[in-house]
Amino acid sequence: MPEKQPSNNLLWQYAGLASQLMITLLLALYLGDWVDKKLGIGFSLLVWILPLLVLVATFIKLIKDTSKKK
Repeated sequence: MPEKQPSNNLLWQYAGLASQLMITLLLALYLGDWVDKKLGIGFSLLVWILPLLVLVATFIKLIKDTSKKK
């Protein structure tokens, strides 16, 4: 009798989440740097703020998606 192979669905979900997070963080960094240069800000304000906002939004979405539905 052939053995059952484990499902890799969970692995692909986490890989998709990780790649989505990395891409959005890189875009936030690039956009923050670009806006900082356009505004002529002497320090990197948006380079810090935009990725933090992306992380907060991602964690809120992750918590909402994984919480138990009543």
